Amino acid sequence: MAKKLAFDRILFTTVVVLVGLGLAMVYSASAVVASQPGGRLDAMLFKQIAAVAVGLVAMALAMHVDYRFWSGRWAVWTIVGGVLALQTAALLSPTLNNSRRWIFVGSISLQPSELAKLGLVIFLAYQIAKRVESPASEEAGRRRGGTGLVLPTALIAGPMAALVLLGRDLAGAVLVAVVAAFMLFLAGMPWTQLAVGAATLAPLVASAILWEPYRRQRLLAFLTPEADPLGWGFQASQSLIAVGSGGLFGLGLGKGLQKLYFLPYPHSDFVFAIIGEELGLLGALGVMALFGLFLWRGMLAGFRAPDVFGRYLAWGLTGVVVLQALLHISVAIALLPTTGLTLPFISYGGSSMVVCLAASGAILNVSQHG
Repeated sequence: MAKKLAFDRILFTTVVVLVGLGLAMVYSASAVVASQPGGRLDAMLFKQIAAVAVGLVAMALAMHVDYRFWSGRWAVWTIVGGVLALQTAALLSPTLNNSRRWIFVGSISLQPSELAKLGLVIFLAYQIAKRVESPASEEAGRRRGGTGLVLPTALIAGPMAALVLLGRDLAGAVLVAVVAAFMLFLAGMPWTQLAVGAATLAPLVASAILWEPYRRQRLLAFLTPEADPLGWGFQASQSLIAVGSGGLFGLGLGKGLQKLYFLPYPHSDFVFAIIGEELGLLGALGVMALFGLFLWRGMLAGFRAPDVFGRYLAWGLTGVVVLQALLHISVAIALLPTTGLTLPFISYGGSSMVVCLAASGAILNVSQHG
């Protein structure tokens, strides 16, 4: 009798809880913005529900399509080529908020940088699997494959990050590089070589910061937010006020004050600050615990995968979600300069939601074979 495949119910439940919490927080955090003249109180909530619906379909498909389907050469290169083409198309699209990060089709917008992270993980999992003959020889493959991955990684991750940066999204470009470094570390590259790579890229990042005046101001505001609390330090200061005013138990869902035009983008870029304000320290720690649970189950799915591609696919996709969550949370509590990164599953944003749910579906598919 064939073995009945069963997905990781703990991971599935964790994703569902995060998405449900996200809908509640989007409704709460966007209430004031959405109720402006010409808007509707529930407009953003309906759009987010639509994104969740599309994302759940993508997750269901990813759960039921054998993950090994994505390990074929034609599938990998089709995904990589498609992502690069979409990123290029975004640069030719109209600007939004002084950046070119989206492709617009009617009232629907797509952010290719979200797909870039997904495509990069699939590509690197494929490259790593090529360098390992079998699970029994994985350790030897890791030793000889870590350094050998540098060139193919640079040839794909480099253009992806560059196209994101050209769209004026430095944080997104850095996240692509961090995901690549994370996969290289898992593949066996020593810390010393990763440090050399980081040192090589540091001048490029510094140049990108110095080139744009608003980035310089954000960096200065991060270093000394109290120096200009009503100017460039405004976002960081208001985010800390939101987190601090929540106390242990929070002000209550929907009762936060910082979303009343004090904290910019409370429904997306600073949604974790609103969580801290309305749900308190316990709520914020609860969200972090959910991402910790996601990390545990995702890494466990990778450990139990029957082949190398599945192992690194699960690990890489888990890393994409958790690393972005850590960066978003770090910005909200002023451990990093202000960026435009969303909180996976929770922040308002259709592209991020669909990609995160699709990634979760792929991890769940890997977990069925463990």
